[in-house]
Amino acid sequence: MTGPDRPAITAIVVAYGDPSPLTACLAALPPELPVIVVDNSSSAETRQVVEGSGARYVDAGRNLGFAAGVNLGLRALDQPGDVLLLNPDAVIDATGLDGLRDRLAGDARLACVAPAQVDDDGRPARVAWPFPSPAGTWLEAGGLGRFRKRRDFLIGSILLIRAEALSDVGLFDERFFLYSEETDWQIRARRRGWKVALVDEVVARHSGAGTGGDSRRRLISFYASEEMFFRKHYGRAGWTLHRFGAGLGAAVRAVILPAERRRSARARLSVYWHGPVRLQERLQPEGGDRQVQV
Repeated sequence: MTGPDRPAITAIVVAYGDPSPLTACLAALPPELPVIVVDNSSSAETRQVVEGSGARYVDAGRNLGFAAGVNLGLRALDQPGDVLLLNPDAVIDATGLDGLRDRLAGDARLACVAPAQVDDDGRPARVAWPFPSPAGTWLEAGGLGRFRKRRDFLIGSILLIRAEALSDVGLFDERFFLYSEETDWQIRARRRGWKVALVDEVVARHSGAGTGGDSRRRLISFYASEEMFFRKHYGRAGWTLHRFGAGLGAAVRAVILPAERRRSARARLSVYWHGPVRLQERLQPEGGDRQVQV
């Protein structure tokens, strides 16, 4: 699939666990679109779904995580070109992809674009977010997060990335096993003068269903990636400011919110108190396989 002055697009899907959502994901794509599916679970069922759709199957050999899975797919490209990152539980059709392609072609400084998204019930999901920062954390802790409406980065469930931006910014940082990897890539792109854009007129579906791992592991994985992001981009002091601000906000919410949300806040507070990366290391022995993906 090509557009005005744009190279061909290749879709890369990083799969793990239950292959059933992948069937709809692949079926919706235009038949002429090259697709690479990186299977982090080395599943015979996933291979069957992928090969039955005509896509290219790449066995990761173990659960590499999302960033490393994307990089494996990028290294498997037959030729450089624009890349559509697609979660296995996300669905975008040819018309939607054409809309993304046209928006990317219309501005040479766009590193990536994403569609608006809805869940299976048609409820809209937030796609564009401000970059995490210590200052932003304290606004959130003070109940002012609703005023942070900047569109600094786009979530990675459906993301069309420009070939030239990939060449300039580089691969995804594989230290992010799951979560924050697209945030990290886009903040690096922004610092090199690239832009991102949400294409509101294109609407795609993203179920957002988990395919493995318990809720506590997912929670720890999320906040461990957050800690790595803050340490990488704001240093130890930035992480400390964020940790105290987020912990304070969680502590207040753990007292004043209704029962279910109060339990959630207490779980977050516990993770911040003990240290997300430290908790993740305890759960994940050296060289082991983190069976968590969403």
